[in-house]
Amino acid sequence: MCDLPRKKLCTERPPNLLPSLSGSIERQRENAGTASFGNSKNSCNVLGHLENLFTSAIKSAYPSVTNVLAQLQVSKHADYQCNDAMALAKTLKKNPREVGDNILKNVAPSPLISKLELSGPGFINITLSQNFMKQQVTNIVLNGVTPPPTTPLRVVVDFSSPNIAKEMHVGHLRSTIIGDSISRLMEFLGHDVLRLNHLGDWGTQFGMLIAHLEDRFPDFASKPPPISDLQTFYKESKKRFDEDEEFKKRAYQAVVKLQAHEPVHIKGWQEICEISKREFSKVYERLQVKIVDRGESFYQSRMEDVVKILNGGGMLEEDEGRKVMFAEGADIPLTIVKSDGGFTYDTSDMACIKHRIVEEKADWLVYVTDAGQAQHFKSLFACAKRAGIYDAKKTRIDHVTFGVVLGEDRKKFKTRSGDTVRLVDLLDEGLQRSEEKLREKERDKVLTPEEFTKAKNAVAYGCIKYADLSHDRSRDYVFSFDRMLDFRGNTAAYLLYALTRIRSIARTACVSREEIVTEAQKQPIELEHEKEWKLARALLKLPDVLVKITEDLCLHTLCEYLFEVSAVFTEFYDNCYCVEKNSEGKIVKINLNRLMLCEATAMVMEKCFAILGIDTVEKM
Repeated sequence: MCDLPRKKLCTERPPNLLPSLSGSIERQRENAGTASFGNSKNSCNVLGHLENLFTSAIKSAYPSVTNVLAQLQVSKHADYQCNDAMALAKTLKKNPREVGDNILKNVAPSPLISKLELSGPGFINITLSQNFMKQQVTNIVLNGVTPPPTTPLRVVVDFSSPNIAKEMHVGHLRSTIIGDSISRLMEFLGHDVLRLNHLGDWGTQFGMLIAHLEDRFPDFASKPPPISDLQTFYKESKKRFDEDEEFKKRAYQAVVKLQAHEPVHIKGWQEICEISKREFSKVYERLQVKIVDRGESFYQSRMEDVVKILNGGGMLEEDEGRKVMFAEGADIPLTIVKSDGGFTYDTSDMACIKHRIVEEKADWLVYVTDAGQAQHFKSLFACAKRAGIYDAKKTRIDHVTFGVVLGEDRKKFKTRSGDTVRLVDLLDEGLQRSEEKLREKERDKVLTPEEFTKAKNAVAYGCIKYADLSHDRSRDYVFSFDRMLDFRGNTAAYLLYALTRIRSIARTACVSREEIVTEAQKQPIELEHEKEWKLARALLKLPDVLVKITEDLCLHTLCEYLFEVSAVFTEFYDNCYCVEKNSEGKIVKINLNRLMLCEATAMVMEKCFAILGIDTVEKM
């Protein structure tokens, strides 16, 4: 189950922006506390509102206590529980039950709460108002799933980042999927999101590519070269570069001409970049990922400016001909200028972070890369701070790291021949396996060809994404089509099928969504059975889950929540008849209240899938 304890965060973030981003910090508390409870624009962040109330109560009860931050948790004895009295009692050297009672007396009235009760040595049990819960679930049916109140920010998410002239491979999978889902979450919450693809489109390798291009297609400047396989073209040029000294010399000359913006060489570089981008876009289209290309070449003039600023500020030091930069907190210095006067990835990233903060006016930067780059980004952020580019009080920065994809032998995922797995091949295999699985379940016999194709695509791409996102991103995970296509357990295949079953209930009863909405407009939903209440409570946790994810950017929490909702719905459906039939199978009673709960559940699940970047289908 997906309980929501507040975790201590390890990333550095500004105290004056955190309120806009997280549910457990004060500004978000204010948002949660002052928002209308059930308007059409925002859902109520229940946990944030309650924590706001109890923080205020503790401050009123004990004004001398500083750094008060109430932390609530889901309770077995009520809806939520406040245990802060235990820790406060130690600090104040008082009886914890007395402290709990004093806090309870200072809790302001709230339309969310129907009952507060002191329990045990000082626990405060919180029961939510039934009227509030009924209205909130009804609002989902009427208005859709709406985000919790949030202060909009300018967010730049850097993810995917393949290299020009090389094919996207399995190593790009996690960054692409995680970055897209983070972007989708931020967009849903109302932030202004810029999705950036930091392409490797500049450097010495382009000298050998252009020199090879000149030999293979001498008329490339006037006639686009018919290169169908850029990966093979790259390997050919690399082989020549390694074995042919004359070719290597020409390649270095080509780099000089490219950096001098010689027109023919720029044209060759552009052709190579365009061929690569077209191939990348095919992968992004299949995964339904939107992203803006902005390669290292974009920052060339900005790198020169950064070097001037750092040099002028006396922040660069000579080291064996290089110019390096040290900073407090940077275990390894950045190499800003190479011994030959050229720039490095460090220079590019310094120019990049400056551009995003100063020119893009970003409030929040998110870098999605593998954990192996943690040391680099630690040094980058430290040096950017020293240079006055990055101020932690004004800009939040997160380095979202992730582990590697392993094969079923628990070694780095490779083909049988030992090569890196091409991403397009992985997606093709996913489609093939998905089709086989659906045919095995004879779905092709009950679905139209169009419905079958939609189901096949949804399951194939959804399973690949969900398998990645459902794991703690900081850890490695084993890629297994057999496991991810299993229609049992916490998989996209199971959850997508569960959603179609929920959608089929009203369809079987011949009740349209319009009829369900009309019923919801008449009066709030009635929740009478204990399983109805349990399902309603689960649905109302979504805003809390989303707010928590903005704190740690760990999307497996949303997957856990989605699986929980599915499990709780199964309990509800097994115990509460939505459609009653007689012994002949004829419908004798339709419980519209319960169909409203089915509709709300389906809408919540669909929103979770949308944030995860997974398509849903009506039938499977």
